[in-house]
Amino acid sequence: TAVMYQAVVLTIGGYFKDIKDAMDTAYKGIKAVLPAIMILALAYCINDISKALGAQKYIFTMAQSWMTPAMLPLATFIAGALISFFTGTSWGTYAILTPFVLPLAMQLSGNTLSPLVFATIGAVVGGGCFGDHCSPVSDTTCLSSFGAGSDHMDHVSTQIPYAFTAAILSAVVYGVLGVMSV
Repeated sequence: TAVMYQAVVLTIGGYFKDIKDAMDTAYKGIKAVLPAIMILALAYCINDISKALGAQKYIFTMAQSWMTPAMLPLATFIAGALISFFTGTSWGTYAILTPFVLPLAMQLSGNTLSPLVFATIGAVVGGGCFGDHCSPVSDTTCLSSFGAGSDHMDHVSTQIPYAFTAAILSAVVYGVLGVMSV
């Protein structure tokens, strides 16, 4: 309704030729923003579904039997990247992973703040940021592409080579940090 009132004011002020011109402009604007709104709605739905299904608990249970200190930072980075890519949220990924990997890192390091704990925290944040940055359902990616007026999937596909380069280097560092912390 605020948009419609603004259109009437702009029409009276002479910005638009007539009401039809104002309505056509409003329609084009709504049509341009609608895909972003739908993608954001989908991202929130996927996030709520994964929480309701208990996906994070399942992943933790499966990983607990084979996880070693050397593998924890790299596995955390990969898990964080996947979770945030598919849910479209870095902060949601932090909320999902931190309660599981931080106690595991503390347990594996003898309940001390060791380099393993710090590397694991870094892996949570790094994986979450990477997945969120590359995700087509991420709010930041959607708003960036639609705000710039570019095709959404073109924007996503142009980010991926640079982000994957950084992710591969990060994965190597997390692997080395895991091995060094043993």
